[in-house]
Amino acid sequence: MKTKFAASVLSTLLYAQVLLCVAALASVVIRSDSVTMARSAYTTVSAVVSGQS
Repeated sequence: MKTKFAASVLSTLLYAQVLLCVAALASVVIRSDSVTMARSAYTTVSAVVSGQS
C-alpha cells in the first residue's frame, strides 16, 4: 500500500515538474517575442523621427 502511494506521489511530482518546465519555456518564448517587437517598434519610430524611409 505504501509503495503505491509513494509511486503516485512521485508521478504527481513529475507531472508538476513537467508543467513548470513548459510554463518556463512559454515565458521565455513570449518574452523574447515581446523584446523583438519592442526593438522593431523603436527602430521604426527612430527612422520616422530621423526622416529615413
